[in-house]
Amino acid sequence: MFKINDPKANVRNIMHGFFLAVAVTVAEPSTILPLIVHHFSDSVIAVGIFASLLKGGAIAVQMWAAFYAQEYTRVLPYMRLVFFFRWFSWFLIGLAIYFVGDSNKTLTLWLIGIGFFGFSFTAGFGAIYFKELIAKVFSKEYRGRTMANRQIFTAIGSILSGGVAGYVLENYEAPLNYAYLFMVSSFLMAIGFIAFGTIEEPEKKEIRKKEKSFIEFLKNSFGLLKTDKRLKNQIIVILLGFSYLLAYPFVILKANQTFTLTGWMLGGFITIQMIGSIIGSFFIWRKMSDYKLMLKLSFIFAIIAFVVAFMANNFYLYGLVFLFFGLSMDGFSISGMNLVFEIAPEDKRPIYTALQSNITSLGLFLPIIGGIILKYFGYNVLYLLTIFMISLGLYLTKKL
Repeated sequence: MFKINDPKANVRNIMHGFFLAVAVTVAEPSTILPLIVHHFSDSVIAVGIFASLLKGGAIAVQMWAAFYAQEYTRVLPYMRLVFFFRWFSWFLIGLAIYFVGDSNKTLTLWLIGIGFFGFSFTAGFGAIYFKELIAKVFSKEYRGRTMANRQIFTAIGSILSGGVAGYVLENYEAPLNYAYLFMVSSFLMAIGFIAFGTIEEPEKKEIRKKEKSFIEFLKNSFGLLKTDKRLKNQIIVILLGFSYLLAYPFVILKANQTFTLTGWMLGGFITIQMIGSIIGSFFIWRKMSDYKLMLKLSFIFAIIAFVVAFMANNFYLYGLVFLFFGLSMDGFSISGMNLVFEIAPEDKRPIYTALQSNITSLGLFLPIIGGIILKYFGYNVLYLLTIFMISLGLYLTKKL
């Protein structure tokens, strides 16, 4: 029988985060992914494109998912389908690298890109269903705690994965080492999906009858956006929070220019970033229900990260950069999700979350713009612009 704030649901949420993190850390956008892409292409713009593909495909379908989710009393059956297709896309990336690899680098890049797009495209549906489940299964006070607990174990999973990734990258030749990472991690990912797929979901009492057409739904949704100033301000500020992605994927390439990166150093940066995540989630985020303050602190940590990156010239300073990345990113994620829950009526919650996610997710394509800026203007301009955009977001939090 369902009960709100069930410890079993908390454990399954944590398991999902842990095993998903163990898996996707092998394509971490700030460390391993740029080096994978760089192996098959010398273009920094390509690095930006692939960093966007890893998550950007979700944008295309979130409004479509919300259109149908309005009248779902339960979303878990659809979530299970999402899990299967995400797992399948991830496993196929490993197969493509293993069987094609260096024999046709262009084809391999295309296949990796298709896999990333499939992985993130299906996540667009999953994002709506996941947020709906979290809102139904946990109370406002408990949501921050369970998501912080999830982030702590997510960070632990990433640390373990970072150590394994460092070992594999150091001891096996590229690109086979990348293939092994993807194929093995896909089975670990499946454990997390199965755990969350068995969570107990209550039936939703307040639902909306969906519009006759998707076009009508879009008109009504964006009409809602025009009239709800709170939602509009949230979207602007959270979108600016994504501006760290302008430079985030390129920090590791700058480090690689400054000194020779080893596989162990790469794993070390992942570990340090996840330690930052654990520190933030355990000592700060899990004790907060003031999500506006959480968002402000996340902006401040991100600014510090790029100020340090601007002058970093050794392993230790870059370690500090990744520590502050870890502190900030979980705060952005937890605060953004919970801020929209606070203003969304129950029957319109899928619409509110879809509007916020869909529009702010445009920030996931910022690495492409960052790659262009880097190519023509260099790291100094890229870092300064990133710091300015994050600072603007911090200033505008006062409007929330």
